[in-house]
Amino acid sequence: MKFTMIHNNLNVFDLEKSLKFYADALDMHEVRRIAPADGSFIIVYLSEGNSAHQLELTWVKEMDRPYDLGDNEFHLAFRVDDFAAAHDRHEKMGCICYENKEMGIYFINDPDGYWLEILPASRY
Repeated sequence: MKFTMIHNNLNVFDLEKSLKFYADALDMHEVRRIAPADGSFIIVYLSEGNSAHQLELTWVKEMDRPYDLGDNEFHLAFRVDDFAAAHDRHEKMGCICYENKEMGIYFINDPDGYWLEILPASRY
């Protein structure tokens, strides 16, 4: 038996804002979408084009407020080949929420407050 991780899900309050953020910050683009005729939800799968793993963004029509992330003690991680350029991009976007220079990593947060770790390729 062999398991293969294929995607992670994040629920988002403003789908269009999130799609723009993930495109601008991490070069992730929509690869497929599920949207029932009743419009009750939309699921969008994003890919950065470098791995088979995808990010699933789920928008639910009935949600009338931003999601409560509690203590937000979870994150997704992204490896980047040009750490300095990525840091510059994210700094200009104003989305860096935590930086650990000693470890050589930093985190950005998306429009819903989810944390995304950015690691240099040399770390992995």
